[in-house]
Amino acid sequence: MNVPMQWLNDYVEIDCDIDTFMDGMTMSGSKVEGYEELGKEISKVVVGKILKIEKHPDADKLVVTQVNVGEEEPIQIVTGANNISEGDYVPIALVGSTLPDDIKIKKGKLRGIPSNGMMCSVEELGLMREDFPEAPEHGIYIFDKEYELGMDVKSIFGLDDIVVEYEITSNRPDCFSIVGIGREAAATFGKDFKYPEIKVDEVEGNANDYIKIEIEDEDLCARFAGRVVKNLKIEPSPWWLKKRLLSCGVRPINNIVDITNFVMMEFGQPMHAYDLDKLEGKKVIARRAKDNEKIITLDGEERELDSSMLVIADENKPVSLAGIMGGEDTKVTEETKTLLFEAANFEGTNVRFTSKKVGLRSDSSAKFEKYLDPNNIDEAINRACQLINMLGAGEVVSGMVDVYKAKRVEKEVAFTAEGINKLLGTDLSEYAMIKIFEKVDLKVDKNKGVVIVPTFRPDVEREADLAEEVARFYGYDNIPVTLATGTPTVGKKSYKQKIEDITRVVMENCGISEAMTYSFESPKVFDKIRLDVDDSLRKTVTISNPLGEDFSVMRTTTVNGMLTALSTNYNRRNESASLYELSYIYLPKDEEIKELPDERMQLTIGMYGDIDFYNVKGVVETLLNRLGIYEGYEYDPNVSINYLHPGRQAKITINKKELGIIGEVHPEVADNYNIDTRAYLAVIDMPVLVKKSNLEREYEPLAKYPAVNRDLGLLAKNEVLVGQIEAIIKQRGGKILKDIKLFDVYTGSQIEEGYKSLAFALTFRANDHTLKEKEISKTMSKILNGLENTLDVKLRQ
Repeated sequence: MNVPMQWLNDYVEIDCDIDTFMDGMTMSGSKVEGYEELGKEISKVVVGKILKIEKHPDADKLVVTQVNVGEEEPIQIVTGANNISEGDYVPIALVGSTLPDDIKIKKGKLRGIPSNGMMCSVEELGLMREDFPEAPEHGIYIFDKEYELGMDVKSIFGLDDIVVEYEITSNRPDCFSIVGIGREAAATFGKDFKYPEIKVDEVEGNANDYIKIEIEDEDLCARFAGRVVKNLKIEPSPWWLKKRLLSCGVRPINNIVDITNFVMMEFGQPMHAYDLDKLEGKKVIARRAKDNEKIITLDGEERELDSSMLVIADENKPVSLAGIMGGEDTKVTEETKTLLFEAANFEGTNVRFTSKKVGLRSDSSAKFEKYLDPNNIDEAINRACQLINMLGAGEVVSGMVDVYKAKRVEKEVAFTAEGINKLLGTDLSEYAMIKIFEKVDLKVDKNKGVVIVPTFRPDVEREADLAEEVARFYGYDNIPVTLATGTPTVGKKSYKQKIEDITRVVMENCGISEAMTYSFESPKVFDKIRLDVDDSLRKTVTISNPLGEDFSVMRTTTVNGMLTALSTNYNRRNESASLYELSYIYLPKDEEIKELPDERMQLTIGMYGDIDFYNVKGVVETLLNRLGIYEGYEYDPNVSINYLHPGRQAKITINKKELGIIGEVHPEVADNYNIDTRAYLAVIDMPVLVKKSNLEREYEPLAKYPAVNRDLGLLAKNEVLVGQIEAIIKQRGGKILKDIKLFDVYTGSQIEEGYKSLAFALTFRANDHTLKEKEISKTMSKILNGLENTLDVKLRQ
């Protein structure tokens, strides 16, 4: 928000220097980003009157002029300008003056004739010729009236001003205006705020006889008001109005457009002007657009609309994109005789979405996005009509057509001086607080113990907001330093975060690098990983505003992301890759997705290269053991996971609770990702892992008694798993069994077909005595009996 200081001074007298002003405004909550001193590069450029013009004796294209610049004697200037005449008032850069681009004017001679200055064009003063349509192209600027000779031209061109730039937060829509900043400045420096006095001279008639206004979609348009101006005169604005707009960075166009821009800058309320005679049916309607409806906006572009957008329409067609830009068909031209001024209040989110959809953003839409106060419309539209009177641009018809059903009312916020003092750590009286509230138009009802908040302050909702008002105008630097009250707490990581950190450390210690993939995916990936048509993972959360089809749903599996990462490595000729990812999947809780999905963290491990299934299995078991899970986990091969090899996959369980899956990638899936080698995956459900983990450790003293080792050779059917055998050995081995290791697996000619030979090394030890042979033999018998009776596994002879 850029605010010229001269304009601001119309409403509040600022008598301090600019640095003091900026510091004060920043400390009171209106953060100042910086300021620009207009015309800073220009010095000693004054008004001069051309007294005499003579031809240069030695140059056909040069003339010698005598110019009165308010001094005792005229000065002589040689120029090549061909658009000047005797008696013209022009800007003169004197000797020793400076101009933009570090230009300095010195005495000189042109073809032997002395020249003591330079006549200036608007371009040479650093101005845009488009802002001064009366200025000749590449010619000397000629003033349209007589000015005091010798006066500084910066005041004439509006270059004697300082423009302050503010960073206004979106919860303060009232401050996106000169009046709003003026109200804050008055409160900050204890000055009187002079609200613009608005009075409109009207002619006979009634605006309701000229135009009808309807609101079909009240959720998108809270208020719509209009006033009528007849006998319109379109002409350039006077200089004072142009100067105001130029100092804000707004280009003057004509008196009507300039009036709407002036009101938008002054009151923060965008307006639009229609040629009333071009509105079919003499009616305007705020309604949703129809799908595929089109409008040509004022910038000459055709925009295709849909039913999510709000438009202003006459009886047959859209005439304006509500809150963004008007339409070409009803724009005001020099032939316009009757004008409709529109001032409305539109729903900010809809304006923002529409602006994004059609690819058009304007000063108007930027303001509506901040949720403007609909009660601001009265002053804004009447101010525009007052300016019509002041500029003699037409006759204002009496009355205002106004549709405003659900009126915004003032809020009441309860407060106590004790509560605010407790919050701020101050000891201010209630009287002092009330005086601060009154500075910013917050009225206090002592009987009810409330502050009445005007509708232009949507940010004040509770006592804490009132405390902020007190703090910023009392002065943050005046609030004493106090110790914080309450019970201090020590920040620490949650148990879940600790498990995640340990998981990352274990993965990296195993030589696996972390990968990061997108949470947005395409529905096509489900076919790519061969999911069944009715698989529950195909039920996804669909993104309402996706970047494209490839990023249109939230993922329900991390497999695609990991395989994509492996594919990238493989196709860039990396001989091997070992990756892991800790990330979320998003599982809908119901068909209609009425609530947020279940966000579950998954650990995904992907590998290819000089490895096999057991490498991945070893990584998983290393993690489980590090998290205190030494037993109870099993691998169940009786599963059917479509994206894994049918004979090389397993489900991982802990005490019958499913933990995840592990296996080799199905050859067809690997081919879909252009991975021409065996690849392996493991997916672990982190919530289950967190629940089953145990970071507590119990330590035992070193054993005092010797261990006894026994080798056990077994004959088992091929379908019997080693894990099943180990589980029975542990169960039957009792407390004295300390360790089991499988050290040999054999199949071949010496073994019956359909069987395999397994060799285990068992370690026995008692904590309180030396084991005897009788104890060990008894335990070995229990183990063998259990294996034979349960799994039909026998001692190999």
